Amino acid sequence: MPDSIKKLQNLFRKFPTIGSRTAGRFVYYLVNQPKSVADELVAAIQELKNSVKLCGLCFNPFEGDGQQCSICQSPTRSKNILCIVEKEADLNSIENTKKYSGLYFILGGTVSTFRPNATGLRLDALKNRVSKSQFSEIIIALNPTPEGKATSLLVQRSLKELSINNYQLSSFKITHLAQGIPVGGELEYTDEETLESAFEGRK
Repeated sequence: MPDSIKKLQNLFRKFPTIGSRTAGRFVYYLVNQPKSVADELVAAIQELKNSVKLCGLCFNPFEGDGQQCSICQSPTRSKNILCIVEKEADLNSIENTKKYSGLYFILGGTVSTFRPNATGLRLDALKNRVSKSQFSEIIIALNPTPEGKATSLLVQRSLKELSINNYQLSSFKITHLAQGIPVGGELEYTDEETLESAFEGRK
């Protein structure tokens, strides 16, 4: 196998859920395409990195001026409710229901059930966000998987410690989505009706 194919295959393998076989299919697909297809892909990636940035408040990717995305800047959003999600796709799924009008925070991952440490999570940024706001409710909307549940407990513990240690914070309640979402399921693949029901029944 040529070194250039090995190199690109190894790069594709770093993508989430992409194994060695799928990475190989991507590479050989590009090998059999005209050079213009590869040029278009390279240009799209460069444009992505040059024009898309992360919101300074919720870490949602966006284009445009300023440091905040359109959701965080919107005057019509409820400023006293914060929804914590694992990844960007979960935020988009919730937005598609058009039933939630609060703000978001993208945690950036989950913890392992075997090693429940916060490495790689934006817990410090979350605590900083909460400490500078006046939220009356914080919704922990993580996937009902073992990893999601372990992460929910970690987030809830961190928020409760923050509330206890910072007397200036107004009291806020912590809620979770109702169990309309099946155990082991993921928000990204949950239909809008189920998500709507889960939000309405959160507790």
